[in-house]
Amino acid sequence: MKNLLTLHEAIVLALINNDNRSGTFDDIAEFIKTRNLFPIRKEGISLSKQVMLRSTKSKKRYLYLFEEIDSNIIRLRNLPLK
Repeated sequence: MKNLLTLHEAIVLALINNDNRSGTFDDIAEFIKTRNLFPIRKEGISLSKQVMLRSTKSKKRYLYLFEEIDSNIIRLRNLPLK
C-alpha cells in the first residue's frame, strides 16, 4: 500500500478546512488521521511530530507553503487571517 498524498499535501488539506487557514500540530494530525490521508508513516514518531517536522523544519523545503504563527501553530503562507 502507498500513500495517495504526501504529508505536506495532507497538511494543506487540513489547513484549508479551517476558516483562518491555521491549526495546531495536534489538530492537523487528528484531521489527517481521522480521514486516513497519510496512513503509512515512520514508526516511533507521532503524526503530530511528523507534521511539525515537515511544516517547519524539513531543511526549509516547505517555507513557501507554511509559516509558523506560534511554537505549536502554523498557517498557510500568504493568506491573511480573518
